[in-house]
Amino acid sequence: MTKTIKSILFVVLVSVFATSCVTQKQMTYLRDVNADSADSINKTFHAVSEIVIKPGDALTIYISALDKEAIAPYNLPAVAYSTPNSTALTTVGQIQSYRVDEAGDVELPVLGKIHVEGLKRDEAAEVIRQALANQVVDPLVQVSMVGAKVSMTGEVAKPGQVPITNGRLTILDALAAAGDLTPYGRRDNVLITREQDGKLEFARLNLNSADIFASPYYYLQQNDVVYVSPNKVRVINSTNVSLWLSMVSTLASAATVIVTVLRYSNGK
Repeated sequence: MTKTIKSILFVVLVSVFATSCVTQKQMTYLRDVNADSADSINKTFHAVSEIVIKPGDALTIYISALDKEAIAPYNLPAVAYSTPNSTALTTVGQIQSYRVDEAGDVELPVLGKIHVEGLKRDEAAEVIRQALANQVVDPLVQVSMVGAKVSMTGEVAKPGQVPITNGRLTILDALAAAGDLTPYGRRDNVLITREQDGKLEFARLNLNSADIFASPYYYLQQNDVVYVSPNKVRVINSTNVSLWLSMVSTLASAATVIVTVLRYSNGK
């Protein structure tokens, strides 16, 4: 009888342990990366200096020159209604932002439309500077992106939006900003959703593999969505927790019945 009881309890404990164990190996990034693989990684790795401008982006464009009157029309301040339902406007202490339209253009005062799609910030600034050359002497142009970000979802510690503050953001940077993956996140199945040329693209990255350094999705772009899939443990612990609790409860009840029957039989 003692051996039978121990066997039943062992089955119950193994069932519970199997649903709650996450190994250290499952939580480790880049397991196949080492000093010997560095050369092969560098052959396929192409560093991206920064993201490029896309339709829908918001840009702030600041133009400076010695002749302040000549540049005044280009540096319009942002305005807002002073109170709700009021027609009175008030200026805001910042430069107005410009939205890149579907054609990839921004429309500036006096200059009109300037095509900036596919350009980096410095490249866009140079295009605008050249357009100003006939109207302003030695203009300096600064272009900044406003609100460029990626969305972090799924099994990350801090889901939400991560800003692209220095012009570029890698998948590892984004995960770090989101507090890293939870113990339940799959390192081998990170989904990237990207809008490109009016269509959605999907890619899955394996953070255990050095292949991510050669992926065009290693560097994230504005408005990318990163989804970290849950592992089997999370699936069991969340969506099927009641089912597994019921199963464990049933096994425990069955063990109690069997023990009771055995004791009754031995008593006879």
